Amino acid sequence: MSLGQQLAPHLPFLRRYGRALTGSQTHGDQYVRATLEAIVAAPDQFPRDVDPRLGLYRMFQGIWSSANYDELGDEPEAIGAEAVTRARLSRMTPLSRQALLLTAMEGFTPEDAAYLIDVETDEVERLVSEALAEIEQQTRARVLIIEDEPIIAMDIETIVRDLGHDVTGVAVTRDEAVGLAMEDRPGLVLADIQLADDSSGIDAVKDILAEFEVPVIFITAFPERLLTGERPEPTFLITKPFQRSTVKAAISQALFFDQSTVPA
Repeated sequence: MSLGQQLAPHLPFLRRYGRALTGSQTHGDQYVRATLEAIVAAPDQFPRDVDPRLGLYRMFQGIWSSANYDELGDEPEAIGAEAVTRARLSRMTPLSRQALLLTAMEGFTPEDAAYLIDVETDEVERLVSEALAEIEQQTRARVLIIEDEPIIAMDIETIVRDLGHDVTGVAVTRDEAVGLAMEDRPGLVLADIQLADDSSGIDAVKDILAEFEVPVIFITAFPERLLTGERPEPTFLITKPFQRSTVKAAISQALFFDQSTVPA
């Protein structure tokens, strides 16, 4: 099997990580493209002594830590947006955020995460603790949940409330979601893709975003369908079945980018 064939199944999830890390589909996918270009340009430098997924993320980490944005081919306006993003990132140590996302969202062991960010394993545990402490200091949000499966909706609501956030409502259809959002404007939306009346959580979110800006986290059992990099897609994505730690990491990242501000 060629290296490309070995890496292909892992690319959607690398896009998920890149988007969560940068808070942007555009910039996250851009880092993934730069990673693939680096592998094509110098395949002999791809780590062959580890699992292909681990090697892929290791190459990505190298691009993330060393690339400047001109080399990634940004247009001037994109560079400006990235400069704002970088300023926002200064509120939390980059390594702590990476350690949390790699373990909680991407499912790497502390040992693998240590390899990816080039630190000792016990340092990963310290970094994750640091990130979690930072999360505890985040501003609490009012959250709208769009989910048609009652057990999953209750599970999400419990996690959200345990994290200290308020729930403005739980919607099971597109129309109900839009109605609840207009009635009590949320500061975050957690949305399933397929809803009870065969409507779409994506369409519900589009309707809401047409009225006001709000960070959104999508929940789906088929993440690969929304991580193609071929069209506008979600920045934050949770895969069903999910772990509590995954939801916590996704919420913290979405609110981090939404609540961080840079003086004009």
